[in-house]
Amino acid sequence: MDEKEYAKHIDEIVELRHYFHQHPELSNQEFNTTKKITEVLNNWGVKIIPTKLDTGLLAEIKGTQPGPVVGLRADIDALPVYENTKLVFKSQNAGIMHACGHDLHMSSLLGTIRFFQDHQDLVNGTLRFLFQPAEEAGGGADQVLQKDVLSGVQALIGFHNNPNLPVGTIALQPGPMMAGCYKFDIKIKGQGSHGAKPEKSKDPIVVLAAIISSLQTIVSRNIDPQDAVVVSVTHVSAGKVWNVIPGEATLGGTVRLFNLKDAAIVKKHLIELAQRIAAAYEEKVEVIWDERTLPIANDVKLTQAVINNLSIKVQKPVLSMAGEDFATYQKQIPGVFAFIGSNGKSDAADWHEPEFVGFDEMLPIGIQYFVEGTLGLLKYLK
Repeated sequence: MDEKEYAKHIDEIVELRHYFHQHPELSNQEFNTTKKITEVLNNWGVKIIPTKLDTGLLAEIKGTQPGPVVGLRADIDALPVYENTKLVFKSQNAGIMHACGHDLHMSSLLGTIRFFQDHQDLVNGTLRFLFQPAEEAGGGADQVLQKDVLSGVQALIGFHNNPNLPVGTIALQPGPMMAGCYKFDIKIKGQGSHGAKPEKSKDPIVVLAAIISSLQTIVSRNIDPQDAVVVSVTHVSAGKVWNVIPGEATLGGTVRLFNLKDAAIVKKHLIELAQRIAAAYEEKVEVIWDERTLPIANDVKLTQAVINNLSIKVQKPVLSMAGEDFATYQKQIPGVFAFIGSNGKSDAADWHEPEFVGFDEMLPIGIQYFVEGTLGLLKYLK
């Protein structure tokens, strides 16, 4: 396929990308975004499949020949971030920004739909295009699965733009790509007292400090050194008055890893450490462990089918400790997820930063990945 075909409608797709960037919406509030995508698809004559989703939508294109059903997914929500860029199309919604580049994702998917409208003869099967809500806040993929939106889909393909990679780059491999993301909160219940009468207290701050120090041994003494695992305490809270020992203290943070076996190990030791330390000081502790996203692990055979059909050279990815709920789909539907370069400058801001900038020039590459990857999946599944 001539690469010019992937950029045939690029002016229209860039214009849409700018619109989405200027009008970002938070998770589960993507009503205008959904309305805009719906209007565009209706104008193009693309079939929209009714779903029970409050935001987001599912579209479909059938090929000229019967065959497998392949899903293509892009997320559509933004972040509660004040944009600090010089883009002429910067956010018009104060305090909300596409600081993770989901505007690039949904625009690439729209460009892919435009391509397949022109080339339905290439499709031996059915394509379902998912514009997914609420990736950032979590729960978007769960909504899609719970409401049976992807019924019948045999394989799923997606990607995330990566500002650390230059435009024109695709990074992809079988197996791990992005980390599982877990959240923990620990509440310590002691006994408060006057700061001058510590003997009357059961000081939860002492327990908090001991737990924080001990958590650092979970990885170093229980995890295989060849596995990548991060345990980070990110917030603590205890007391409000300078001369009072509080009765409670809290701490919380995140765990990132690529192996579900390691998740079980970390969870077990985190809970046991907190309980045993609190008991040693005659205090009580409550631990909450929350699975936010699973590790993304690409299906080996499907990933190879995608790589074999890509005309762009694929490089080995640097695994990301960030989480992405594409992994939720992979529990039920085998999938392939890639990184596509969106900036690549040495000083490029990363995901979720106010200065994040993804270049329009990434869009033809995103379309090409979706098109060629999807055709590779159709060939393999037939």
